[in-house]
Amino acid sequence: MSDPAPKPTPPGPDQPVLRPHTYDGIQEYDQRLPNWWLFTLYIMMGFTLVYWVAAYQLDMFVEDGPWASAKVAGMRVPKGTAALMASSGADTQLWQWSRDPEKVASGKAAYELTCVACHAKDLSAKMAGVPLPGLPLNDKEWKYGGNPSDILKIITKGSPDVTKGMVAWETVLGPTKCAEVAAYVLSHHEPPAGLLEAAAAAGTATDTPADPGPAAK
Repeated sequence: MSDPAPKPTPPGPDQPVLRPHTYDGIQEYDQRLPNWWLFTLYIMMGFTLVYWVAAYQLDMFVEDGPWASAKVAGMRVPKGTAALMASSGADTQLWQWSRDPEKVASGKAAYELTCVACHAKDLSAKMAGVPLPGLPLNDKEWKYGGNPSDILKIITKGSPDVTKGMVAWETVLGPTKCAEVAAYVLSHHEPPAGLLEAAAAAGTATDTPADPGPAAK
């Protein structure tokens, strides 16, 4: 009669504990999960419960749909602006903005944030004598038209040359900021003689310009 199989020796304190079950010659560890893992699990369970109560029972958070709709509504052109910009008064209005210190300051801030990399801070399209990707905006040469509405069109809709021209900024800045950037660029140029005086005498409105029509630099 053979001797009974020896009992397995209990593992030492530094050895892994194995479950007695064996499958395909493989045994599973029977170790306690580390504290950091357990704490993370418990914290996430608690956070999930608190968030569920706050979001779905108490309505403490704004849903994505209304939030996105509010953002889009904020970018919409003010009433009557589209009709104004489609009229012959669009260029005059932008020239007026170019002489408004508040509009120009706002346009300058947006320009320095988004346009300097290509057109330079001084609108020369050069930095330390090195040409930048954009075209100069402080001279009298305009690739796609130099009327104020042409300049605004390029800012809002982008360059007609989609392969290497400027991208559209309307969705990033919104129509008002685009118009203020156009006003800032125009502040470095002179309007046609007598235009602003005639506009002031006629009492031309100064609504927010937007989406004038085709093409500028």
